[in-house]
Amino acid sequence: MPKKSGSGKNLQVTLIKSPIGFPKDQKATVKALGLRRMHQTVEHIDTPALRGMLTKVIHLLKIQE
Repeated sequence: MPKKSGSGKNLQVTLIKSPIGFPKDQKATVKALGLRRMHQTVEHIDTPALRGMLTKVIHLLKIQE
């Protein structure tokens, strides 16, 4: 079954700060976003669930539309 796209937009998410020293739940969120190493960029479809994850770790990321 194909996933429904939120607004049809893609977001590029880049890890710019290490999650070392931050709480475990924030480390788990970074991992769930598919980010494994510094300066790695992944693309995600813009959904409310994704926005919630990004808000939780916004201090570690750079986000572009």
